[in-house]
Amino acid sequence: MFKNPFSFNGRIRRLEYGLSNLIFIVPYFLIMPYVLLGNDLEKVVILIVYIPLSWFIFAQGAKRCHDKGVNGWWQLLPFYGLVLLFYKGDEGENEYGADPKGEKGIGNSEHKGRLGAPVDDLD
Repeated sequence: MFKNPFSFNGRIRRLEYGLSNLIFIVPYFLIMPYVLLGNDLEKVVILIVYIPLSWFIFAQGAKRCHDKGVNGWWQLLPFYGLVLLFYKGDEGENEYGADPKGEKGIGNSEHKGRLGAPVDDLD
């Protein structure tokens, strides 16, 4: 979890996306009062801190979009963040990379049967 959090490449699961939003929201609400009420120096320092936070949340959103099989720009649609948070991603590999859950999909030799043996080996 959180491998290359500032990269726009790859896919992430819903859990990582949700935790990323929490990591973004907490500092955001701690920083905003200083941006609104602070002096000019405080505003500059806070905005310098805010730039990496913004990069982080957009990168994580793009990777979650990739898990859904769409371009990262879709995260800019209103309320699409809720889709990213609550709906499952594509199963198996898609054009953006391997499944972050590590599942190959049903029917592959990696898929386990009820007794733990690979499906292809069951008689």
